[in-house]
Amino acid sequence: MSAGRTPAPRLAPRRVARGAVLSVVGIVGCWRGAAAQMGPWAVSPPNPTVGDTVWLGRQVTVPAGWRVRAGKFEATDEIGSLGDPAVLRAPNGWVIRYSVAVWVPGTRTITLPPVWRLAPDGRTDSLPGGTARLDVRSVIPDSVTRPEPRSAIAPLRPERRNPAALLVMIAASAVLLVGAIVWRRRPSRVVPPAPPVPVEGEVPDARWLAAGEPKAVAARAVGSLRIAIARAHPRASTALSTAECLAILEHEVPAIPLRQVADVLTQLERVAFASAHGADVAVLAERARALAREVAP
Repeated sequence: MSAGRTPAPRLAPRRVARGAVLSVVGIVGCWRGAAAQMGPWAVSPPNPTVGDTVWLGRQVTVPAGWRVRAGKFEATDEIGSLGDPAVLRAPNGWVIRYSVAVWVPGTRTITLPPVWRLAPDGRTDSLPGGTARLDVRSVIPDSVTRPEPRSAIAPLRPERRNPAALLVMIAASAVLLVGAIVWRRRPSRVVPPAPPVPVEGEVPDARWLAAGEPKAVAARAVGSLRIAIARAHPRASTALSTAECLAILEHEVPAIPLRQVADVLTQLERVAFASAHGADVAVLAERARALAREVAP
């Protein structure tokens, strides 16, 4: 060793070992503290059967103002999750509840997800979820788990069948069908004739004229005369115009008083379709009725 140099300290390995021991002790202390802040998992019902809804509950103690968030339960083929976990407020913290269902009987150990603690200032911390032990019973009796072989079941139908029952059913069906047809084809009911309705008499022309309706009187007189002509001579129907009707009467019925018929029809049509007229409507209507009686007595 040269003079004037200080030897290097040899205590570094000891300090490293001491730090490692203190770290392990701190981690163990944290885990013990976390375990002390979480109670054991409570199982309800204590002895479930296959397919029952099982509630797993646990209370988590946290400082004032802290909140808790439960992790998601991962379902498996034997254990299924029935919904999201529920976090409920408790007097000394929070209560976490999981709803699960076990599909296989026997003793099952369920590993629960970790629990997160949320501080008001945004800090987070996780706690181990731990495990819960379930003793699940089967819904099948013990006698069914080991079935014993049985003899073959006798045939449900005999080898020989009696056709009498089938014939009776066919005959009954035929009788019912014939009866239904006869009932449906019953005679119709006789409906009594309607009582006669009294026909009111024709309103006189004087009332129409007094009411200021000369056009109505003229239209009624023209209609009665044209109906009488069509009844006596079918070719001169009411569907034709006055000019067409007079032309047919002139060529085919020379015996009819054509001049008088033409004069009356022309004057009545003027009254019926004109806004002003100077003819005596009552006299024209009476002449039209007289010609109608003469043409078709």
